[in-house]
Amino acid sequence: MPFADTELKYSDPFGLLVAVILSAQCTDKRVNMITPALLEEYPDAKAMAKAEPSEIFRFIKSCTYPNNKAKNLKGMAQMLVEEFDGKVPSDIAELQQLPGVGRKTANVVASVYYRKPVIAVDTHVFRVARRIGLVRNANTPLSVEKQLSEHVPESKMRNAHHWLILHGRYICKARNPLCEECGLKNLCNYYASLQKTIRKKALKR
Repeated sequence: MPFADTELKYSDPFGLLVAVILSAQCTDKRVNMITPALLEEYPDAKAMAKAEPSEIFRFIKSCTYPNNKAKNLKGMAQMLVEEFDGKVPSDIAELQQLPGVGRKTANVVASVYYRKPVIAVDTHVFRVARRIGLVRNANTPLSVEKQLSEHVPESKMRNAHHWLILHGRYICKARNPLCEECGLKNLCNYYASLQKTIRKKALKR
């Protein structure tokens, strides 16, 4: 993945924040279908803060958990207006104060838009890092984030986040990973365990 970057489409930090909130347990493809009309109607925090959740819901009803996300988008926009002068903060702790923004979402915004050396751990990063063996005894997203942050050079951290996501999305899939197509298979703990199992079965025949 030589040109690793987010597949979410955005033009400013507010648009990115909206997209990342919507992307929770929803595909980037679906989010990219939703955001153009949503952000045309509510292009900034001030405009979205004036909307009712029911009005926002009309634009996002095809994504997962639209009721909760509509409420969070409204609350997020209101807090941006009231606490941050309508601007999306770059500080991770401040981002996490916003409704609908957890550590992963805050890290994505900080990494993608503000280019901070942080790694956001979504389901793909969590799975791939543990499967390959990039982390050890890491059973929570936070523990995976901490171990990756300790060992990935700062200059590579932003790319590493996207490399792991894209690798998990297209090669190291949750079901039926494409191990034979993977350039990392000779370094991968999961692949090694598969080969060991195959050899054991062969010996029993």
